[in-house]
Amino acid sequence: MNDKARDENSQPEMLEGAKSMGAGAATIASAGAAVGIGNVFSSLIHSVARNPSLAKQLFRYAILGFALTEAIASFAPMMAFLILSVFRSKKESFSLKKQAPLSHNKVETAPC
Repeated sequence: MNDKARDENSQPEMLEGAKSMGAGAATIASAGAAVGIGNVFSSLIHSVARNPSLAKQLFRYAILGFALTEAIASFAPMMAFLILSVFRSKKESFSLKKQAPLSHNKVETAPC
């Protein structure tokens, strides 16, 4: 087997491996979100311990911080799925092109 044929056969496997590594790296943001949420509620507990009269107002801020941190965390699985679904190898895109197009024949139905 010559080097050119070996390179052509290994490209789809390399692309699949790169896609998996990229999707895994994209999900690291979930750990950052967990740390961020922990910091938000840790700060809430410390603040309420220092000034209990502001507990209601501080809780609102904590919920806002939680929501924003969780919104950022939702981008991690979105990016992972984007990486896995968008990038296709030449072999996959070629097999999609070979499929027969949908027929546009009208289907007649019986009168009611």
